[in-house]
Amino acid sequence: MLKNMLWIGLGGGIGSVLRYAASLCILNFFHGQSLWGTFIVNILGCFLAGLLCSVCGANLNPAWRLFLIVGFCGGFTTFSTFAVENVGLWQAAAYFKTALYAACSVVVGFAAAWAGVAVAR
Repeated sequence: MLKNMLWIGLGGGIGSVLRYAASLCILNFFHGQSLWGTFIVNILGCFLAGLLCSVCGANLNPAWRLFLIVGFCGGFTTFSTFAVENVGLWQAAAYFKTALYAACSVVVGFAAAWAGVAVAR
């Protein structure tokens, strides 16, 4: 159990650091529009998780599965930031933008995971 937690923690730490670096790059590209950073990172994470689950499937060593999918992909994506950004939009009375951001994140996230699975096949 402790060994599993270490694998998850290591993958999550690496994923979190890469999320931060990717978000900074994306923010720079979009001139500080913070929603794009979270959106793109989450979509990339969905694609990668779908790809890894499909490519590796049941053949992946359990420790690598914990490291890559649970740890890395879990650390790389960020539901909490997505949720807080939506609350901020709602509080700013940007209701249409809130609905659009939430809907696009869910729909495109599912599509990205599906695409990852499709690419692997």
